[in-house]
Amino acid sequence: MGKNYKIGSPKVTIFGGSGFLGRYLVYLFSKEGWEVKVAVRSPKDAGFLKVYGVEGQISLLKVNILNEKEVEHAVDGSNVVVNCIGILEETRGIQTFNLLHNKFPGILAEISKALSVKRFVQVSSLGADENSISRYARSKREGEKKILEKFPNAVVLRPSVIFGAEDAFFNRFAKLSMISPIIPIVGGKTKFQPVYVMDVARAVIKSATDESLAGLYELGGPDILSFDELISLMLKIINRRRLVVNFPFRVAFLEAFGLELIRKASFNLIPSIITIDQVRQLHYDNVVREKSLGMESFGIKATSLEVVLPQYLWRYRKGGKFS
Repeated sequence: MGKNYKIGSPKVTIFGGSGFLGRYLVYLFSKEGWEVKVAVRSPKDAGFLKVYGVEGQISLLKVNILNEKEVEHAVDGSNVVVNCIGILEETRGIQTFNLLHNKFPGILAEISKALSVKRFVQVSSLGADENSISRYARSKREGEKKILEKFPNAVVLRPSVIFGAEDAFFNRFAKLSMISPIIPIVGGKTKFQPVYVMDVARAVIKSATDESLAGLYELGGPDILSFDELISLMLKIINRRRLVVNFPFRVAFLEAFGLELIRKASFNLIPSIITIDQVRQLHYDNVVREKSLGMESFGIKATSLEVVLPQYLWRYRKGGKFS
């Protein structure tokens, strides 16, 4: 790791580098010999990223995204800026869709352009749409438009549900299967096209180095499955039989409303299992549109679910890896 790094190597600043996708980006950029600056809220919580490179190759910068001077300091001198900051649900303070998905990406793109950054890569989300009933989806699209307005040759990647060892999708339901005989879901027939985290990371690296790439790209894996089919696949891999109950949308809305009231009353100490906005998102299929630019643009052969899932879901089997 980092064996090609030397003084004068190209520099990249990654916002959200300590998250699920971000850590893979830090690893790959370091492996390719880049100098990596990681903008995070708490450098002490991101110390694990240091092991991905050699001494001096990876720096952790404490950045408040509301402070433009701190953002400018993190960006200054970099050849490439990557933004993969995102949230699935809103809480208190700055954890809002409008700020993190809409306003900040536009500000970051403008700052990057002003500081002569060569390449800007935004990790958005499949399904981003200004006409969606989901505030999450609308905020993602609004952010995309701001970025392409401020930085016309930026690359915007729209991945479907990202899977991998640290994902919040398969791990979440696999954990639930260990303690409950029932797995409740909403939108059981909604289709997804899960994409492997390393494939998305490779697409980001390619976007950072190939100047022929620009605009929107939709990233999905080779498997298109409904929500209930994904849960069935997960249960098959972990060798557990559970009753999968698909709740109607109306019931799910009431449940989500009650759960959000409980979360707010507990000052976010009790997390929501599902939010109202997530129920809204499940009205739409999360698959790559026909004729959209995708994985083929990066020369990447997408990885199948069945190749990767057994590599990390084994821990949820009764006998572990020996089952």
